Amino acid sequence: GIRWGSGLPRQFQYEHSQSRIGGSLWEYPMRYLENSPVFHAGSVHTPLLMINNDEDDAVPWYQGIEYFLALRRLGKEVYMFSYNGEKHGLRKRINQKDYTRRLQEFFDHFLKGAPAPEWMTKGIPYLQREKEKERYRVSDQDDQNP
Repeated sequence: GIRWGSGLPRQFQYEHSQSRIGGSLWEYPMRYLENSPVFHAGSVHTPLLMINNDEDDAVPWYQGIEYFLALRRLGKEVYMFSYNGEKHGLRKRINQKDYTRRLQEFFDHFLKGAPAPEWMTKGIPYLQREKEKERYRVSDQDDQNP
């Protein structure tokens, strides 16, 4: 694969660094399959909250969607947030606040027994996403990067 932000190949990462596969796809094809979360989606038993941004240059956006869809198709409890214009991390303060609030609500529900927030029970229509964040805007600085 290619790291989209830098354009550098990922082979070293897969073979010798983060993934620690130990060799190329042609040497160890099964290790690559075993290293893929998509092929282990059936083993997920814990509710999952994902963040997957459209300009992520470290993890391709479509890989997060593939994993989310695999989990959903298997009937797993999974929620995904995608923030347009954000890379691997959140830079805009309004998005940081939005995700922090949702993360708190997610844990309050699953760890403290709080009622599920509406975004978990009904979802957020695509065209309503920005309006939803506006409800919690404190100032114009929310649009700024820290």
